[in-house]
Amino acid sequence: MKHAETVTFGGSGLDRAAELRGDENALALRLTEGAVDVVLLWRGKLLVEAPELDRLVRLPADHPVLASATMHPVLLGREESGRLVMAQDISSWEPEALDEAEINRFLDTSLQQHPDLPGDSAFAELRRMMTRLSPRDAELASTAKAIAGWHVSHRFCARCGAESRMILSGWQRSCDACGGQHFPRTDPVVIMLITRGNRTLLGRSPGWPEGMYSCLAGFVEPGETIEAAVRREVFEESRIRVGRVEYLSSQPWAFPSSLMFGCRGEALTDDIRIDPQEIDDAIWVSKEEVMDAFAGQNPGILPARKGAIAHFLLRNWLADTLD
Repeated sequence: MKHAETVTFGGSGLDRAAELRGDENALALRLTEGAVDVVLLWRGKLLVEAPELDRLVRLPADHPVLASATMHPVLLGREESGRLVMAQDISSWEPEALDEAEINRFLDTSLQQHPDLPGDSAFAELRRMMTRLSPRDAELASTAKAIAGWHVSHRFCARCGAESRMILSGWQRSCDACGGQHFPRTDPVVIMLITRGNRTLLGRSPGWPEGMYSCLAGFVEPGETIEAAVRREVFEESRIRVGRVEYLSSQPWAFPSSLMFGCRGEALTDDIRIDPQEIDDAIWVSKEEVMDAFAGQNPGILPARKGAIAHFLLRNWLADTLD
C-alpha cells in the first residue's frame, strides 16, 4: 500500500539505538553531557504542551520531579541531533481533586497539571491528541505508553511468580529467582475493511458512543495466519463469509499493547447474524453513507475515531488509494 506508513504512530523512522540498551557506561556519559531528554508519563498519560496538546514536553534528565519516578528510565531512541530520549513514569503522584470516573471514560478529556512542572504543560490521554502530534512525537508517545504499561502488568515472573527486575534499559525483565527472561509483549490484532461491491461491513462494540461504528477486528490466535484470522473473526462476529484477503498496513496501538494488521477482504455473503457476545451491532454501509459520516452529515453513523487505523482504511477506500 503506497500510504502504509502515513498511518498514525507510523513513519517516524525513530532510531531506537538498540546497541546502547544496557550499556551503562555509554548512557552515563550521555547523561553527564546533558544529551538526554525525558518524556514523562502519569497513569498512561503523556506530558504535553498545553493547551494545544500537540507537542511532547521533553524534560532534562536532572529535573527534580524525576526523583519521584516509579519506573527506571527506558531508552526510547536517538534523535537525528544525537540526543537520546528516555521515558519515565511518576504514577505515584496524586493530583488534587482527581476525578477517577473521568480518567476511565471511553475518551478521557481531563488534564492533570503537576505543580512542579511547567505551567504550560499537562498530562493528557494519547487517544485525545494522537492526530495533533508530529510523527516523531507520536511514535515516542506510543512506545513510551506501551513499554511503561508492560512493566506495570508484568512485574512478576511468569515462570515462578517472583518479582522480576528491569534490565537492558527497559527492554527486558530478568528473574533472579529462576533465571527467567521476559520481553515486552505485543498482541497481534487483525482489523479488516470487508467490502462487497459498493458497501463495507462495519460494527460496534458495547460501551461505544451511540452511533459509532468501525471496521471489525480481533486477536490473531496461536498457529493462525493473518488471512485466516480475518476470515475467522468476521465469521464469528457477523456470520459473513470472506474470500480473498489482502494485507494493507500496520499500526502500533498502545491501548494497551497491540499491533494492528490492517487488511481488506472480499465478502462472499450478505446476510448478517451478529454474535451478541462479540459485538453490539453490524451493518452494511455504502461509500456514500461513509462519506457523509466523515463529513458529519450522517446522523445515524459516527465515523471511526480519527487517528485509528480503521479511519485510515476507510478514508483510503473512499479515495480509491488502497493499492
